[in-house]
Amino acid sequence: MTVQNTSGNPLDQAARDVLLGNDRGGYTIPTARLYPYQWNWDSMFSAWGYASFDMERAWQEVHLLFASQWDTGMVPHIIFHKVDPDYFPGPKVWGATHEPPTSGISQPPVAATLIRKMYEMDPEASLPHIKTLYPKLVAWHDWWIRERCKDGPVAIIHPWESGRDNCPDWDLGMEGVPVNEDDPYLRRDTTHVKETERPQKWDYDRYLAILAFGRSVNWDDREMVENGPFLMADPGISFVLLRAFSDLIALGELLGEETAGLQAQESKLRAGLDKMWNAEKGWFDAYDMRTGRFANILGSGAFLAYFAGVSRPAQDAHFARIWDKVSYGIPSADPDSERFEPRRYWRGPTWPVVNSLIAMGLKDMGRTEAEARLRDETARLIEKSGFWEYYDPMDGTPCGGASFGWTAAVWLTWCGQGRAAQRAGKE
Repeated sequence: MTVQNTSGNPLDQAARDVLLGNDRGGYTIPTARLYPYQWNWDSMFSAWGYASFDMERAWQEVHLLFASQWDTGMVPHIIFHKVDPDYFPGPKVWGATHEPPTSGISQPPVAATLIRKMYEMDPEASLPHIKTLYPKLVAWHDWWIRERCKDGPVAIIHPWESGRDNCPDWDLGMEGVPVNEDDPYLRRDTTHVKETERPQKWDYDRYLAILAFGRSVNWDDREMVENGPFLMADPGISFVLLRAFSDLIALGELLGEETAGLQAQESKLRAGLDKMWNAEKGWFDAYDMRTGRFANILGSGAFLAYFAGVSRPAQDAHFARIWDKVSYGIPSADPDSERFEPRRYWRGPTWPVVNSLIAMGLKDMGRTEAEARLRDETARLIEKSGFWEYYDPMDGTPCGGASFGWTAAVWLTWCGQGRAAQRAGKE
């Protein structure tokens, strides 16, 4: 079913044009040149965005993503549908034996949650798709629990798996990654975006060292967890997966499926949350799973606790403190930290896509004033500058890639809703 948006806000059509302009025939790239392939959680947000005006195209996006699911159940974070020399590291660097070529790691499992959102937008048209996708979702969630939840919370074997690539959370684990200085490489990202808005060479040296190890063991999950150079507990994915389990259970019950196994997995994950609680700091914290040491840095991954319906007074106080330090949304790192950089990728900027997840949780928890504030601040960023990847949380300067798909999607589905009516009411 195709839905025509009649709000009269010109940004609505601009957002649809971003998604359509990034369409590559069944899958949507995040943005041209910088990210020329299908990315896992970007693709799911694009599908959610399409669902606001073209439900058929939305489901096409999801099915193509899950068509590249590995036999293990993993859904990879990049699918290399077409070779593009503009991007590094490409499929040869990853060396994963899969067709079509993919990366060897996964990404935040927002699929079950967004699929449930899509179902609620059009239940009748969505039900056949839910039936097809449900076992694939179950297999992916099982993979997370089986291969990444060794100590309670979700472990990641590469910072890219977190979706928050260079956030300060990972500095502790990255310090221990051995670097091969005799393995030169040529980055492409800094030819498309300002170098000051991207991860530094220090990060990329270690990213590629982890890739080299993964390639050497053919991306065997057990080998990566037991002997890989990087293994950290990730609050962000832990909370995303916890929320995803509740949505997947709801989908299973809708289909009349037995969900006791999913409920047991959800309980196992929930029971592990206390291991991420840094009592000294008063927040959920990443930690190195080899040493048990906390990262001692507060980032937006911790605030995805709200997305999972989890709240603790000490962290709530930090949430209020951090938010009041900036002008637009939730920064990806604590502005009071010496590591805070307001325009460098995940080390400080505000991301509309993360704001949308946090807001989803705030709304579900009944914190409607906070959700409305976050929605308004995010909408003002887009109204001011357009659909960018991320923004300086202090002054709203747009950063990263332009014409960005998931920013357009969250405008259509969340922060842009009702803006024309709001303006009309004020005039």
